[in-house]
Amino acid sequence: MNLTGDYLQQKQNKLSYESISAFDIFKIGVGPSSSHTLGPWIAAKRFAESLNRKGLLYQVIELRVLLYGSLAKTGKGHGTDVAVQLGLCGADPETFDVGQIIPKLNDIAHMKKLVLLGRHEVEFDPREDIEFFLTENLPFHPNAVTFLVQLEHGDSIAETWYSVGGGFVVREGEETSERKVAQLPFPVNTADDLMHWCIKTGMHVHEIVMENELVWRSELEIKKKVKEIWKVMKECIYRGCHTDGMLPGGLNVKRRSFELNKRLTGGRSYGSYDEWLEVIRSGGNDFKYTLDWVSCFALAVNEENASFGRVVTAPTNGAAGVIPAVLHYYAVFCNAYTEENILKFMLTAAELGSIFKKGATISAAMGGCQAEIGVSSAMAAAGLTECMGGTQQQVLMAAEIAMEHHLGLTCDPIGGLVQIPCIERNTMGAIKAITASQLALQSTPEYAIVPLDAVIKAMWDTALDMNFKYKETSDGGLAVHVPLSLPEC
Repeated sequence: MNLTGDYLQQKQNKLSYESISAFDIFKIGVGPSSSHTLGPWIAAKRFAESLNRKGLLYQVIELRVLLYGSLAKTGKGHGTDVAVQLGLCGADPETFDVGQIIPKLNDIAHMKKLVLLGRHEVEFDPREDIEFFLTENLPFHPNAVTFLVQLEHGDSIAETWYSVGGGFVVREGEETSERKVAQLPFPVNTADDLMHWCIKTGMHVHEIVMENELVWRSELEIKKKVKEIWKVMKECIYRGCHTDGMLPGGLNVKRRSFELNKRLTGGRSYGSYDEWLEVIRSGGNDFKYTLDWVSCFALAVNEENASFGRVVTAPTNGAAGVIPAVLHYYAVFCNAYTEENILKFMLTAAELGSIFKKGATISAAMGGCQAEIGVSSAMAAAGLTECMGGTQQQVLMAAEIAMEHHLGLTCDPIGGLVQIPCIERNTMGAIKAITASQLALQSTPEYAIVPLDAVIKAMWDTALDMNFKYKETSDGGLAVHVPLSLPEC
């Protein structure tokens, strides 16, 4: 099934320049999926908030949630039902205690009641009031959720939201003009636009991005936000490397980063993240050792992601391990661990992510895993090249190389869980990013045959042509060729 419908039309009819902040690309949230967990969570919260703004919250007497398309097909495995309940309750995915997710859900299921925004209690049985329409798709986008509300005086409300990838959501009927559009000093939709500004000003990529970000917030606030994001990434890797056991969901996938970390640290003692980094550095930097650590970093993040842990969407949750793994490679093995360099990396990577979102997609339900692991690998390659002193042309070349070798990558999660092959794919994406950066740094971009914008267009064409069953539905690929006997969710 080819992709058609309103989402494609909107992409073609959008404003000349779309304003996306680095902090729209990098979001702090909860796993396992940005489009199937974080997006529906945000949509549910915004829907409940809109009821409150309209003075209707306390009039609600009945509530139902309808999931369509990819949200229905893999919603259980991705925790979509979990996410909408938490969002309706008003929980903030950036700050909600992940240790309270299960108790909160158990309380709703036991009491058969849900407290909208933590203020107004309504009857709600998740088993009856969340419906999965496995064979129905809405035309705008494969990830659709409809909220149905009955009010006390007989009126009803139906509102549909779409989770379009990376935690971005769109309300049905929302006009582009309704959304906040900033006037940026250096508007960028394409790689050519970015290079135009770099040539015209002589600025590096991260400097262009910083000037644009100053439209939204001060330099102090930007640096603070980057530090917060980096802190979550560091804590996620450290936590993942020191947590043993099986991942939830019924596949019985054993965590691997715990044992790998133990073997690589060789029993050496440490009591904090910083001490751990020193232990890692003391092991040297030969190729095999470095390769093992990059894989360990990526595994750790996505094992946490699969366990409803706190991660950074980069640009999605399914691909959340690539950028932290490459950043840790840079911080540990490249002798360049400074806050300024982390800032350069983050701003550069975010800009590349926004270019892919504008020109193609960062949603696996739209474009397969090339839209997630492929984009994250391109982002990481660009960020690393910027920090390694590459030219503006080499930064874009690194992103192009990384994506070129992810084109056509399908999304076929076994059991609808963000585990197999998703977790290992993050290790592959991280290694490819480092390789792409090295190739770009040792190359002369003027002789390159393939520009980044051509790869983005090829990625989008591939997304349009890709069979629907390879777009996060678990109806094709590994998902149907590995026999499983999963328990009823």
